[in-house]
Amino acid sequence: MSLLRISNLTKKIGNKTIVDHLSFEMDKGEILGLLGPNGAGKTSTIRMIVGLVSKTEGKVFINGKDTSLHFEKAMKQVGVIVENPDLYKYLSGYDNLVHFSRMHSNVTRKRISEVVCLVGLEHSINDKVSTYSLGMKQRLGLAVVLLHKPSLLILDEPTNGLDPAGIRELREHLLSIVKNEGVGVMISSHLMSEMEMMCDRVAILTKGKLIGIHNVTDMVEDECSEVGFEVDRPDYAIQVLQSLMSGKAIIMDRKQIKVRIPKERIPEISKKLMDAGINVYNVQTVKKTLEDKFIEITGGNIQ
Repeated sequence: MSLLRISNLTKKIGNKTIVDHLSFEMDKGEILGLLGPNGAGKTSTIRMIVGLVSKTEGKVFINGKDTSLHFEKAMKQVGVIVENPDLYKYLSGYDNLVHFSRMHSNVTRKRISEVVCLVGLEHSINDKVSTYSLGMKQRLGLAVVLLHKPSLLILDEPTNGLDPAGIRELREHLLSIVKNEGVGVMISSHLMSEMEMMCDRVAILTKGKLIGIHNVTDMVEDECSEVGFEVDRPDYAIQVLQSLMSGKAIIMDRKQIKVRIPKERIPEISKKLMDAGINVYNVQTVKKTLEDKFIEITGGNIQ
């Protein structure tokens, strides 16, 4: 049984379709990214999943429970942060956790201590939240939504406003939470580099439509890579490569010759160039990024 399953999820406001018949599933223990530009429908999708806005049509199932029929039971399995976490700044981090723990029936002081360690706030949990950095507030927000041991964690643009160090800290803690708590995490973002380092799969949205769901590893690992050979005689090197790879695109960029080949062919081609009297000074493989693949899938149309 899927941890989360949505079927034909749709949101219309007047004649405008914000989310257009989305259907996908995710499993426990995975990180699924909702990837797309601002306005793609990511936040609206999350708000419908957790009942913050009504659905025009479609179904949401959490651990097999239809949220339209068993909303409270389904939501007991969910922890969610939409935009920024709401915290009491005049209270300490610990007192915030005690306050929010009272909203659940099964949260012990031991559990509070566990989530403090999970998000790495052991040394500042007794300080007032007003003294926290934005990254610390985000981690305290994570602790709040983990108190009741949810099986599904949903985070909407959690890295907004964070500096690179804060983004890295948040990423490391999320990966640790998935490993130690076994939860499934849905995370929305338009920062593709972060999604590449964090997610197992990404669901690509544009204009409210699902373009596809892809394993991140499959997207960034290609059978053929772009390989650049830095040589001393580029014009002659092109002639040699054309004889070896008829019909392949060969690009000259200053003294570097770029071709798309399987990495297994790099030693063979390097040897052929040197046998022809061409000095090879450097061989560089260019790895395709998630951004490259996103633009390839969407045709560059991300508006």
